[in-house]
Amino acid sequence: MKNLRLKSARAAKDLSQEALASLVGVSRQTINAIEKGDYNPTIRLCIAICRALGKTLDELFWEEDPK
Repeated sequence: MKNLRLKSARAAKDLSQEALASLVGVSRQTINAIEKGDYNPTIRLCIAICRALGKTLDELFWEEDPK
């Protein structure tokens, strides 16, 4: 599943995928894969991304229960 919340939060901070990747210590391709839903990041990486973007795990990574 695409992570549009991550993409939106990154854009709101005016960060490129490359800039966010540099902040959290991964490649741009990793950030791209997370946003596309092709990669399931570790909890450690999720936390690093949240800190870099000033968001919580719930705001960026928690999936809502389908009703």
